[in-house]
Amino acid sequence: MTHTKDDWRAAALTLLVGGGGAGLFWLIGFPAAVLTGPAAAVSLATVLGLRSFIPDPVRDACFLTLGISIGSTVTPEVLATALTWPLSLVVLTASLLVSIYLVRQLLERGFSFDPMTALLASTPGHLSYVMGLSTDIKADVPRVALVQSIRVLMLTLLVPVLIVWWGAEGTAPTLHSGQIGLAPLLILFVLSFGVGLVFRRWNIPAPFLLGAILISAIGHGSAMTPGALPPWLTTSAFVIMGALIGTRFNGITGAQVIAALAAGVVATLVACIIAGACALLAAGIVGLPPAALLLAFAPGGVEVMAALAIETGLEPAFVAAHHVMRLVILTILIPVLLRGMRTGT
Repeated sequence: MTHTKDDWRAAALTLLVGGGGAGLFWLIGFPAAVLTGPAAAVSLATVLGLRSFIPDPVRDACFLTLGISIGSTVTPEVLATALTWPLSLVVLTASLLVSIYLVRQLLERGFSFDPMTALLASTPGHLSYVMGLSTDIKADVPRVALVQSIRVLMLTLLVPVLIVWWGAEGTAPTLHSGQIGLAPLLILFVLSFGVGLVFRRWNIPAPFLLGAILISAIGHGSAMTPGALPPWLTTSAFVIMGALIGTRFNGITGAQVIAALAAGVVATLVACIIAGACALLAAGIVGLPPAALLLAFAPGGVEVMAALAIETGLEPAFVAAHHVMRLVILTILIPVLLRGMRTGT
């Protein structure tokens, strides 16, 4: 698709509004400010009449960056840690399946979500991945974005309270990760783009996001491309992703917003109850503090949960491994479920 000068002007204004929202949310200490700030600011501006727009090349570059960032968490150390806790990983997988099924049914029957939107809104975590899928298929993106945003905020507020309530203290060492070199980063982008083109030809949802996750996971899991992405690059991608979410808020009514907010609160509480119950079960199996299992099983907010684990010393490697495995499971599971819905199976 060819974009006009007016499109690029609208895109520049959209990103300016998104950047301002990120800065404001960062100043007030709002969780995931570089994602939630732009989403809120651009959404509000769009509702008020702004022609918000993100060009396809910018969107695809954003998805490539986010995919590489997600895949970069699949390090040999994390994989080795994950393989030492097979029973808790089994419980984690079961909790994901139960949570997705119950929350999806709740959203469909209690809040009149269509099946595809309910599935994406019920996914416990993997926000950038879910939103990438939502923008590529016929889902109600504003509803998905609202429900998922409420989930991130509630988890950020509720989980630290539960840790304090449990009175848990940890002594585990912290994790450190260096920054990836320029050459391997360029290689990842080129290969990810190539695989993304193939996935798009095969009509796979969010092809550039999935292609980048695959290539980055192989590179980092094999230690061929070690290191995290530069912070400025991932921050830029999150700002674009948040702005892209905001561009979808066209024609949404106040009643729809209220219904989505209520759905988000209820869905998050149900997902948290399921995760908490499974965390208690797994804690008895592996012999670790329930608070560490809660951090590992929390339905989303990966960065926040990992930061809390590092700050408290509550088995950060264990928590990181489980969140990475949760992302891997969801990365495989959600497209399978979506394909099943499309084919009626």
